[in-house]
Amino acid sequence: MSKLIDKKKALKSLEVARMYYEADMGQVEISNQLNLSRPTVSRLLQFAQDNGIVQIKIVDPFSCIESLEATLQAKYGLKEAHVIYADYDNYKNLTQQLGVYTANYLSDIVSDGDIIGVSWGTTLYEVADALQSQKAENVQIVELKGSVTYTPTPVYGEDVLMKFGEAFHTAPHELPLPVVFENQTTHDVVLKDRYIKKLIDLGKKTNIAIFTVGTTRDDALLFKTGYFDKNDIRKLQKNAVGDICSRFINENGDIAVEDVNNRTMGIELTELKEKEHSILVAGGKRKYEAIKAALAGKYANCLVTDVETAQKLINE
Repeated sequence: MSKLIDKKKALKSLEVARMYYEADMGQVEISNQLNLSRPTVSRLLQFAQDNGIVQIKIVDPFSCIESLEATLQAKYGLKEAHVIYADYDNYKNLTQQLGVYTANYLSDIVSDGDIIGVSWGTTLYEVADALQSQKAENVQIVELKGSVTYTPTPVYGEDVLMKFGEAFHTAPHELPLPVVFENQTTHDVVLKDRYIKKLIDLGKKTNIAIFTVGTTRDDALLFKTGYFDKNDIRKLQKNAVGDICSRFINENGDIAVEDVNNRTMGIELTELKEKEHSILVAGGKRKYEAIKAALAGKYANCLVTDVETAQKLINE
């Protein structure tokens, strides 16, 4: 008799559970429809859980992130990997979310007397814009590459420097030059200037470098600055997948076009490998190939990216 009663109870609890969990009906609504008391509905739902008719699984999204971070570190030899949930299909929102996270991360790692090297571009602008007033003292901010352009296209170099300077209560060191010169001769002459050499050397001394990657798409920011003629762009699109600090690299992370690289003013990519914190901030479909190339070249020891980009980096 007890088995028959248990079976009936199980069937009734299954009916109630389907209405509650699948049809999204409230307990009062179920009690009215089945002509049961509210406490009876509650007891039947508890019976369904106790006897395995309903199984509740809690998914911790942060455990997934921790796994992605650990796998990225192991696969690419990173000291740190930081993966965030972000709007992968909306690039503007994605960069804003990466910027906020990275700004908070910088607040955690910057100490008194640090020298921070910064690049420019839309992603770095979002990092700078999200920075709050910092407690670390005697911090220096250094521009890692030139930011003077030949067109009105904004590259946010001045904005990034200003916002970093305000956050860390210091006057930043600007590199007041084009990032790519028209020819190597001019580049080499300028590089001999005592003041410019001092700024370049200060960039080498930075213990924290923060940068993103660019692309070689037709709408790439660097292609809008007037640095390159059509022939340069064709060569870069043929041989490179993106750039780091305006130095273009191929899929293996090697310099893609030597004559363009020899005209580029700023930190050498090999110097990024020597930093205590070499932080690459980038995500999204458009930057995937460049991110992968930067990791192949081992220029970053810390990556800040989004979940979907992280999963793709691990699976391919």
